Amino acid sequence: MTTTIKIVNPNIEYPSSDGEPLAESYLHLYAILTTLEVIKQYLAGRQATVLADQFLYYAQGFPKLRVAPDVMVILDVPPGGRDNYKVWEEGQVPQVVFEMTSQGTQKQDQEQKKNLYEQLGILEYWLFDPKGEWIEEKLRGYRLDGETYQLITDGISQPLRLRVAVEGELLGFYRLDTGEKLLIPTELAEQLQQERQRANQERQRAEQERQRADKLAEYLRSQGVDPDNLS
Repeated sequence: MTTTIKIVNPNIEYPSSDGEPLAESYLHLYAILTTLEVIKQYLAGRQATVLADQFLYYAQGFPKLRVAPDVMVILDVPPGGRDNYKVWEEGQVPQVVFEMTSQGTQKQDQEQKKNLYEQLGILEYWLFDPKGEWIEEKLRGYRLDGETYQLITDGISQPLRLRVAVEGELLGFYRLDTGEKLLIPTELAEQLQQERQRANQERQRAEQERQRADKLAEYLRSQGVDPDNLS
């Protein structure tokens, strides 16, 4: 019996960019960036990474076999960014992929990418159409059942343990354990501003109470009463 050993050329290059724009419109770009940031913050401290519009190489030795998901989530890998993602080096395919789709990318997203992600064993594939150009409900998800994708009907991302919802032109994410919404950067900034305002108001109230107490003590002393000896 003869054993054939395949030697992969170590000098093969796997580019990290093709010069194409990140997204076709501002709405698509904003949806990509907010989804990236929200999930990245949610997974902070865990063995996971979240990448946006970076090449996913899935066949060693074949650099043309690649795809660039808008957002991909990979669990059980070291955290941190990557210039690109090579499946054979990391030992994991993404568990969840989000594509911000449009009328112009409908065929590619619904057919070519869907078939590829299905074959790669990516557990969930979500299509978000922020303009509602071809998905009337704007959001459509698929979950791997055996070797084929089935439509997600409960709005739940099982690998992420999050409920996914359409909120205008963005995706909203809610924890299954607490129901808490994962805030996007602008919402986090607004929440921080509100907390600062509440803290300032508390400081102002405390200062006003101190001033009233000082005035009362001064009045009592003017009447020959020592406020420190009052029971």
